[in-house]
Amino acid sequence: MSGTSEGPTPATDLIQPNVTHSDATPCPGTEQIAVPAAGQTAAAAPSAPSRGGPDAPLPATGGTTPMAESAPAPAGFTGMDQQPSAAPRRPLAEPPFRSAFSAAPLAMAVVDRDGLVVSANDTFGALFGGGPEEFTGQVAADLVDLTSDPRIRQAYQQVLDGRRARLRCARRLKHPDGHPLWVQITVAPLAPESPNVLLSVADISARRELQDRLRHVQNHDPVTRLPNRTLFFERLSAALEAESYESGGSGRVGLCYLDLDGFKAVNDTLGHRVGDRLLAAVADRLTRCANEAGHGRTSVPLVARLGGDEFALLVEGSTGTEQLAELAESVLTALQAPFEISGRQLSVSASIGVVERQAAGTSATALMQAADTTLYWAKADGKARWTLFDPERNAHRMTRQALVSSLRTAVDRGEFTLEYQPLVGMDDGRLRGVEALVRWRHPRFGTLTPNRFIALAEEDGSIVPLGRWILATACRQARRWQLDHPDEPPIFVSVNVAVRQVWDSDLVADVAGVLAETGLAPHLLQLELTESAVMGSAGRPLQSLRALSDMGVRIAIDDFGTGYSNLAYLSRLPVSALKLDGSFVRGFQHEENTGENAAGQGEEHDGAAGRPSPADEVIVEAMVQLAHRLGLTVTAECVETCDQASRLRRIGCDTGQGWLYSRPVPPDRISELLGSRC
Repeated sequence: MSGTSEGPTPATDLIQPNVTHSDATPCPGTEQIAVPAAGQTAAAAPSAPSRGGPDAPLPATGGTTPMAESAPAPAGFTGMDQQPSAAPRRPLAEPPFRSAFSAAPLAMAVVDRDGLVVSANDTFGALFGGGPEEFTGQVAADLVDLTSDPRIRQAYQQVLDGRRARLRCARRLKHPDGHPLWVQITVAPLAPESPNVLLSVADISARRELQDRLRHVQNHDPVTRLPNRTLFFERLSAALEAESYESGGSGRVGLCYLDLDGFKAVNDTLGHRVGDRLLAAVADRLTRCANEAGHGRTSVPLVARLGGDEFALLVEGSTGTEQLAELAESVLTALQAPFEISGRQLSVSASIGVVERQAAGTSATALMQAADTTLYWAKADGKARWTLFDPERNAHRMTRQALVSSLRTAVDRGEFTLEYQPLVGMDDGRLRGVEALVRWRHPRFGTLTPNRFIALAEEDGSIVPLGRWILATACRQARRWQLDHPDEPPIFVSVNVAVRQVWDSDLVADVAGVLAETGLAPHLLQLELTESAVMGSAGRPLQSLRALSDMGVRIAIDDFGTGYSNLAYLSRLPVSALKLDGSFVRGFQHEENTGENAAGQGEEHDGAAGRPSPADEVIVEAMVQLAHRLGLTVTAECVETCDQASRLRRIGCDTGQGWLYSRPVPPDRISELLGSRC
């Protein structure tokens, strides 16, 4: 029998139980009988190791029958003489051990410390195709393939040297009749002080075959018999691993991701049974396309059903976009002919997203995202077609990834800066406070506003260090204005806080530390949280807000009126101010052609923007009255015109913010506005 390695053996196959002192050292003056592991034959532990052959007799003791008169013991099985005793002793029961070794249904062999077979039983000979005596003197490791895997070879040598208690592993061998055979091999010391080890071999082919069948069922779709999503991603991940393409091949990978057009209608009208048969028929045609595409090439594309009516064809070692384009065209052509299902002719088409790129630097997630995006393009362009991934069309996603990769270190590189937009009293037009707005001076993309990167920072957690920097910088600047203009009433600074800052950091400690460091009074700091983040807050977020409010810090709800608007819960929150969303204020406009809108994004006003909106005014007035009843102040965002300001003032808004007063400006510009009317 020749051994073939199955590759790296899982760590669980190598077993090394603890060996205690009592296990390793026999007690003096007592006879030691070795108790083998499960499936092994027991042997008496020798006091003087013997390398004798199968017929070597054990030393005779007084009053006992000489061992020469007994049946010979297997090589390596020896007895241990006791110290002289007054009581007569009976002989060691060696013949039964010999009989058990010879008749055991488990293939066993005694191996010496040099790794050579000393003796083997009949089962061992039958398993390896020969008489047991033929294996004497052969290298045991070569018989059972213990050398091809470095880890197993090392563990086996440790057992031979007495530095390891046991080795257990599974190997794939070849039976003398040619069929493959899975065996479990166990190597353990024959006895605590024996120079030999016992090697046992158990046939586990049936168990492995069952495991393979179960794995096949687990990784294949029961309707189409194709690999399912799990197996597909295993193959895709393996294709993107460095060793899979560094050893040879093109180093590229291609993917055709397709979705059937009109399949839902078939399922809904004719039932799932017909739908399943249609899916199976589609799978057959896709498999034929893959086989034809792989003819004459090193590999055949993998066809998988990812779920529903979605399929994928994975091309490992692709030669370029032309190969993927040809495959996509062949799939569309194959699906054009009607399907004969249950006596009906059914027609479906497919939309296909095609992606082809270098495997190096590509992840399975990124590849599938690109394929999914391209599939969407194919459907949006009219269905029944394939579309190739276009980097320019996907430039926004690429930019997003570039921002994510550099966001975490941007704070350390000093790429962020703050601008401040005034919050003006509606009654007198004087500066009451400012909102700190962060800008990212990106070395590649220029100055970026928060809507370009704040959501990304919240996703990857970098909002926590960025938020700390914004808080400290804004408070430090507010204190500087206060010191530079001692004759003017101090203005407060409003800082936006993401809900993840509350969960992932100790916001209360951060705020307390910044206030202590800068010397800014707590009531001159306002923290803004969005309505969706505040409403329904419980546990740690609510405790943090209450602690900050008790400290004297102002809490404001930003964009109020666009989120959950749980007014009953609002009364129980430690909130001191509401900021009305700009969508309500824009409805106040009377003038035509008022220029750019409040967001400064160049969006066009709708046709109703030039006409009064009584509903918006009623809603804003109701919210202002409600806030005042609860003891809250109200700030109107996106104030663009004098008419808006006049109506908001009449309704009772406390402060306004918008381009009517000022755009976000650098800190020195705020110094100029102090003491003046906006």
